[in-house]
Amino acid sequence: MTLLWITVSVVIFALLLDRGIEKMYAYKIKPHRDTPAKFEIPFEEIQIPTKDGGALYGWWIPSEASAPTLILVHGWSRNVQRMMPYICALHPQGYNLLVFDARNHGSSTLTMHSPTVGTFTEDILDAVDYLLKSDKVSSSAIGLIGLSIGGGASVAAAGQDERIQAAITVGALSHPVKVMTAQFEERHIPKFVGSFLFEYMRLRHGIDFNKIAPVVHIPNAKAEIMLIHGENDEIIPLEQANDFLAANPEKTQLWIVPEKGHSDCHFHEEFWERVNVFLEENLPVEQT
Repeated sequence: MTLLWITVSVVIFALLLDRGIEKMYAYKIKPHRDTPAKFEIPFEEIQIPTKDGGALYGWWIPSEASAPTLILVHGWSRNVQRMMPYICALHPQGYNLLVFDARNHGSSTLTMHSPTVGTFTEDILDAVDYLLKSDKVSSSAIGLIGLSIGGGASVAAAGQDERIQAAITVGALSHPVKVMTAQFEERHIPKFVGSFLFEYMRLRHGIDFNKIAPVVHIPNAKAEIMLIHGENDEIIPLEQANDFLAANPEKTQLWIVPEKGHSDCHFHEEFWERVNVFLEENLPVEQT
């Protein structure tokens, strides 16, 4: 009987802990309201198969089949609409654009547990597979532009897939544990509790944050990477951009955006000029 009660108590504790973790990182899933049609940009709604049997909702915004393709990746709790400023700026440059909702976001299917930078990375790799298996492009030139967790996932994807030739990140996280530890500190949660939760998630759900951390993968990247980070970013501190730079100085460059934070870097007057220069050097559109 004692063993039974111990077993029941452990199960209840695990369920309560799972519920607490889910609640801590809960957000309302919101589908997009506007589409590129609002800006008179032709697009096609697509469904990208994922390896877990789900699907990513996305937009295919074509230019020329022979042009490079940029895959645009939103951040935490956002959707394809977040990338509209990037669509409006990059479509006229002649790039094909593929934009998608990560799983558990927008109109895409759900994951079993809360998404992580690891699931975002998997979604990017599935998008690359979808693109190159389709008849939409004749060019294999692929670049990524990712924001926040989508930026970190873009780095991780570039470190795992040599088909990705260039990546631009804005406010990218280098290691999820750093982000979560800072959040625990803000909530005055003791460090040992955080360490226990990380180990619990590894053992119970198979989430090894040290394996999915983007900074672990960047040394393997063959792509050229441009890190853009707001000087006053309080969500993902600047030190995480420096983590990337130190891990692969040969393939990375860093622009610290003066007086900008986590979500407003693209409002800086030099932003698009710098992005365009990087793309012209590393993923050029051939003029016809």
